[in-house]
Amino acid sequence: MRVLSLLASGTEIVCALGAGDSLVGRSHECDNPEWVRRLPACSSPAFDVNVSSGEIDAEVRRRIRTGEPLYQIDTNLIRSLNPDLLITQAHCEVCAVTPGDMQRSNCVVVGEVLALVAGNVTGIYDGIRNVARAIRQECAGEALIEKMASRIRAVNEAVRDRRRPTVVILEWTDPIFAVGNWGPELVEAANGKLLIGEKGSHSAAIDWQQVRDADPEYLIVAPCGFDLARSRKELPHLQTLPGWFGLRAVKEGHVTFADGNKYFNRSGITIVDTVEIIATILHGYQSGDEQHSRALSWLP
Repeated sequence: MRVLSLLASGTEIVCALGAGDSLVGRSHECDNPEWVRRLPACSSPAFDVNVSSGEIDAEVRRRIRTGEPLYQIDTNLIRSLNPDLLITQAHCEVCAVTPGDMQRSNCVVVGEVLALVAGNVTGIYDGIRNVARAIRQECAGEALIEKMASRIRAVNEAVRDRRRPTVVILEWTDPIFAVGNWGPELVEAANGKLLIGEKGSHSAAIDWQQVRDADPEYLIVAPCGFDLARSRKELPHLQTLPGWFGLRAVKEGHVTFADGNKYFNRSGITIVDTVEIIATILHGYQSGDEQHSRALSWLP
């Protein structure tokens, strides 16, 4: 079977199911495991994403309003790769290529198109089952789900008797977006008390004053699509916000910048790592994974 994934979490799932050798193409965002970068990239951003967060947000809103694409899709390359299965997503019109993007690009795939939808942890597990079914790896899919759930349970059991620190997670900084979707469930599993964000709901822009009013013990900055280095660049903007230096988390040195792209915004197998990372931040949990420490940066 020839599989082409235009979704980073989809690529991770295929590999975790032991079918990585079936992948023939990927999206520009697929980066885990590292070797998938060698596959041909079949998509790219339709505008400059190296500008400020505020400029990115404004351009995304303008393009959605006018019907312009957020992604360029290499239809000729996809056609030449001739996939039996193409994986995309239908959960968010912004974060990755959707079936609508494929249609607008006049990209016709002879094989099956599988669009994953994941607004919560159950939805993520369902997505794994759907991918496993499509590539005829149902047993491997159930085993992967049980392995993930077992790791999450292990973290919860290790920290559940400790005091629940308050926390706010930012998924964007200009404007301010608080975590949503599966994020609140991951905080709960790590025995944290999330002050802003609704389980299963899309993250949405909020007023900065809400963060000031919440005044959490911990603040995690993990913008959607940003790796750790790019997330760190949001600090100067945050420091201009009224009351930033008066926040409890800032004063106590409990502000953490994180690799949002890989760990906090991706609806796939890395949600287990996210639970371990949050437990590390809130409780000093030791996951034993050196990659986790490289995905975090604490504000002194």
